[in-house]
Amino acid sequence: MSGTAAEQSRARSPRPGRQALRTLGNRNFRRYVIGQLVSNVGMWMHRAAQDWLVLQLTHHSGTAVGVVTALQFVPQTLFGLWGGVIADRYHRQRLLVLAQSLMALQALLLGVLTVNGTVRIWHVYVLAVALGAATAVDSPARNAFIGDMVGRDRVPSAVSVNAAQFNAARFLGPAAAGLAIASVGTGPVFFLNAASYLAVLAALLTLRTSELHPPPPPAPHGVRLADALRHIRCTPGLLLPITLAGVIGTLGLNFQVTICLMATTVFHSGAAAFGSLSSAYAAGSLLGALRSADRARPPTLRQLLGAAAVFGVLEAAVGLMPSPIAFAVLLVATGIAAVLVTTTANAMVQLNSDPGMRGRVLAVYFLVLLGGTPVGAPLVGWVAETLGARYSLVLSGLACLMATAVIRLSAVPGLLMVRPAASADPAPRSATGQR
Repeated sequence: MSGTAAEQSRARSPRPGRQALRTLGNRNFRRYVIGQLVSNVGMWMHRAAQDWLVLQLTHHSGTAVGVVTALQFVPQTLFGLWGGVIADRYHRQRLLVLAQSLMALQALLLGVLTVNGTVRIWHVYVLAVALGAATAVDSPARNAFIGDMVGRDRVPSAVSVNAAQFNAARFLGPAAAGLAIASVGTGPVFFLNAASYLAVLAALLTLRTSELHPPPPPAPHGVRLADALRHIRCTPGLLLPITLAGVIGTLGLNFQVTICLMATTVFHSGAAAFGSLSSAYAAGSLLGALRSADRARPPTLRQLLGAAAVFGVLEAAVGLMPSPIAFAVLLVATGIAAVLVTTTANAMVQLNSDPGMRGRVLAVYFLVLLGGTPVGAPLVGWVAETLGARYSLVLSGLACLMATAVIRLSAVPGLLMVRPAASADPAPRSATGQR
């Protein structure tokens, strides 16, 4: 390659990390991400300690652990769409302060009950529902607020940076919880989680409101869920990513089940090996988020479908790996592809949605991405029990690959390479509050 060509290539390919650093140069977003990282580490510590507490209270009942996990997701599944309506109707920053405060209070109460020795299993169940109810409001508001902080141009990178901090917390939190439980017991871990919410609350309360990009005021007829559903149905740039996310979320993202089954029934390993394999997937997820954070341009449907096809192939291939080491190596690659799919779909949904409907559209997106787990996880488990753990991965990967092919064939001609239209986001408010 000539010197001139090489210089042009370098100009077209920015140095790794440049886009992410530019996005983190936004003061509001930087403070928010740091606060979220601290809070999410505490949240993952809380989940691990909660599972341990349930096992202690129920004499190691796996069913009880499953019930607690389900109770946390039930409110989001049932009322998550209405959480999107609330996110579009009310001031998102204040809404997040309220939701995060309620989540901190839930952790504090569970810590008090545990330390006092008065905790009962029904307390854990009730508080799990309370946490799920707060999350149903927090999730759409939190994700829509990303665009409010960084503006439309930085949404793809900001979504990926946010995913990176979440996966970093998922990697660090359970390990920190294990050390904390061994050192000080289960109760203090809940106190640590309650305290971790102070970081994100401090960030939210100290944002420069003059630099935000707030959505337009609600329409005269009010904020209606039906309007957002019609918007999704009539916008291929929303309908296709959300449909693909629903299929992959239901059939492909069940690694908490498949990794466990592969470790125990195929490789005949113990808990340590299971933990290592789970960490391999988490490490890949973190790498995928960091990679996607360097996007300089909005994603296209072609890029989303390409990432989904690679994910389907990798998931099918990982089920054929002959040894735990080969399985772990390919899990890293699979984790990278999985996060590339979800961050690309998330960015497309945010960019293609009307700013005034972003909360409701994101609520639909996360409902189909996460709401299929109660269906997909038992189905994948049944396939593993009937045909073997390897088949559960192979068939899941092939199903995702087929869904990608169907969506590719049904895409509107010309849509594959079309990037989202120019920004419709409002300008930041001035110091006087005017746009």
